[in-house]
Amino acid sequence: MNILLSSNALTNIRFPNLGIELKNVPSGIDVFGFRIAFYGMVIGLGMLLGWLVAEWTAKRTGQNPELYLDFALVAIVVSVIFTRLGYVLFAIDEFKDNPLEIFNIRSGGLMIYGGIIGAILTAIVFTRIKKYPFWLLADTGCVGLITGQVVGRWGNFFNREAFGKYTNGLFAMQLDLRDVSYDFRMSEIALTEKYAEKQAALERIMEIRNNIAVVDGVEYIQVHPTFLYESLWNLCLLIFLLIYTKRKKFDGEIMLLYLAGYGLGRIWIEGLRTDQLFLWGTSIPISQLISACMIIFSVTMMIIKRVKLKKAKAN
Repeated sequence: MNILLSSNALTNIRFPNLGIELKNVPSGIDVFGFRIAFYGMVIGLGMLLGWLVAEWTAKRTGQNPELYLDFALVAIVVSVIFTRLGYVLFAIDEFKDNPLEIFNIRSGGLMIYGGIIGAILTAIVFTRIKKYPFWLLADTGCVGLITGQVVGRWGNFFNREAFGKYTNGLFAMQLDLRDVSYDFRMSEIALTEKYAEKQAALERIMEIRNNIAVVDGVEYIQVHPTFLYESLWNLCLLIFLLIYTKRKKFDGEIMLLYLAGYGLGRIWIEGLRTDQLFLWGTSIPISQLISACMIIFSVTMMIIKRVKLKKAKAN
């Protein structure tokens, strides 16, 4: 079988302040001339592990694990569609000259909140059809979802994307300038025109450009590895949710904790990124806006449910 590592991405990824240099990191493999990106493979692995964790949680809590296979088969398809639609919706300018690129997801361009919304909508319809408690399924399903997110973020590593602003901190990551967005190589005039209404994003990109590192004749940008931050944050959240599952006070508490916990981490991490999607006509990062709404909703719902539970016990 003719399988080759993609030659167009055999460049190094460096963590200079940790003394780590990963040499010749590919972005995918070529199979009979067809390129398969590691991005998609990692996302797929995350989905598989997410389903396995959800199934294990179902067994652990006395539920029918087969129900979650049925749910996963539908939810994964819907979520993938919604992750792409979410990205396209807020990055429509990228596709106005070539609309068919909307269907090309192998190289990236997904919005996780679109997938979360798709999964929730699927759960609502699925539980109504199956006559199964929505909040119970949500509690179990969300641990699978966060598992997928822990793994899936590493797809950004292979794609050299979803990184943050310039830093010289301990975890600073260096990426070959040739591998990253054209924004970091275009003329300053063109860049200024592109980000005329997004001053904060422009300043972050310019700061990165002004701090190019040269190692062995190769130019590198030096940035926050936000994919790593989010993966580690999600891993900590997953561990907490798994431990707390058997201690929950009401159905839905795990899901609400997930929404609040993920939203809290995403607000911080999104603030570091250079590739933010913005609410139309504003400089408001859409992921931070959704995160804030999730936190408010989740905290409010947990307070309401705990008050109701307390009153029920009192009676």
